[in-house]
Amino acid sequence: MQIDIRTDSVKPVRQTFANIARRLGADKPATRYQEAMYDLQPEANFHYRPLWQPEYELYDKRRTAVVMADWYALKDPRQFYYGTWVNTRARQQESMEKNLEFLEQRALLAALPEPTKELLATTLVVLRHTEWAANMNNAYVTAYGYGSAITEATMFHTMDRLALAQYLTRIGLLIGGKPAVAAARDAWLQDAAWQPVRHAVEDLMVCQDWFELFVAQNLVLDGLVYPLFYQKLDAQLALEHGPACALATDFMRVWHAETARWVDAVVKAAVQESPANAATISRFAFAWLDRFEPALAQVAQRLFGPDGGDVLAAVAAPLEKRLSGLGLSREGAAS
Repeated sequence: MQIDIRTDSVKPVRQTFANIARRLGADKPATRYQEAMYDLQPEANFHYRPLWQPEYELYDKRRTAVVMADWYALKDPRQFYYGTWVNTRARQQESMEKNLEFLEQRALLAALPEPTKELLATTLVVLRHTEWAANMNNAYVTAYGYGSAITEATMFHTMDRLALAQYLTRIGLLIGGKPAVAAARDAWLQDAAWQPVRHAVEDLMVCQDWFELFVAQNLVLDGLVYPLFYQKLDAQLALEHGPACALATDFMRVWHAETARWVDAVVKAAVQESPANAATISRFAFAWLDRFEPALAQVAQRLFGPDGGDVLAAVAAPLEKRLSGLGLSREGAAS
């Protein structure tokens, strides 16, 4: 008996779901990201208004001063949906685990001079507390933001921030065990150098406008903290003690570069929507920049000594240029 194996094709009845076809056209296949993102936001048939804010619906576009004709314009250029996000982070976690294992087996962080370990415990490891705040802030955006294009990305972001806090805790443990992590907590709560930052971060955590919170946390504060700690400090420590610290924070640098693409795309889309949005978001961004930059001054001085002010200015200047590139400008400044 002879068996002929042939391939055949079956023409699909439709290329995608109806809600996606209404956006893209009936005959155009959608990507997994588009299918997992478009039009998932509940818009009608809410039975009750929230008891704590009866002036709003449960999901309400008026919870921010930013106005969009289509909230799904705030797309993620990384096209993260659950599958791609999990796969990407799994690969990065595997690489980070190898780095930490390498450092632990050779005791590279534990072998640093005591003053350097104390400096890292009371500066770098303290960022575990700002990462927890970032987790809470992005959870707020996820809860009260509008449109699954932004809220599903911020949900992934909340988990990223928890991972970053955990990595910083592990770095603290590699530096000096539980006492180093406790020293970081004490520094966050009591060290005079950290109190302006803590005050600003706590004020940020009660910000009501979710888009302002997104801009302040993910664009402005991250735009200052990540270059300051994971570029400038890493470079200084590499000159003095080799690449051990840079190896421990490699994920932070890669993650921030990747995440900045998404943050910039969201802000740029909102700014281009209307001049009113551009003015509102500019007010958000520069008000928080003027709050966070002075707040970080004492921490920068702790890290870089007399050069702290210059290093912080060298971090703030590219951030201002980045804001300008997104179409943001200071009130009264020539655009």
